[in-house]
Amino acid sequence: MNKNIKMTPTIKTLPETLLIGKKVRMNFLNDKTQELWRSFMPRKREILKGIGTDLYSVEVYDSLSYFEAFSPANEFDKWAAVKVADFEFVPNDLDTLTILSGLYAIFSFKGLDSEAPAMYQYILGTWLPNSEYQLDHRPHFAVMGEKYKNNDPDSEEEFWIPIKPKI
Repeated sequence: MNKNIKMTPTIKTLPETLLIGKKVRMNFLNDKTQELWRSFMPRKREILKGIGTDLYSVEVYDSLSYFEAFSPANEFDKWAAVKVADFEFVPNDLDTLTILSGLYAIFSFKGLDSEAPAMYQYILGTWLPNSEYQLDHRPHFAVMGEKYKNNDPDSEEEFWIPIKPKI
């Protein structure tokens, strides 16, 4: 396990969050993440009323069963986006995404992109089952702020996992 993974998350209620960006349908066998970001970054400057400089890498899964019967061939929507104040002006060929308010477990991550799957495996396979929470059906996302450096061992980002109290 990567020593740079913060094992104890911060639990926080995210207010409704509006994003504008690009999305692609993909799976882990046909990962289109790099291509998505290459096509989005030149368009980012067209987005008006952006809030902050953070970038959002979002995964929208069709249902919670995505994780119960996980297969790298299962498809999901991947987003490259920025947070905005409203959807008054959406540039052509960009889409909107509203992340509803809800509880999130926020894990700080420092390291290479290739180390992220081990962190997700820990979160879903170890932390979550041993916590007082269960997975909720809302978008998962990473916030890449000023300390994010694409595929650099000193890169830092936050992974936001949607949760709700166990019943």
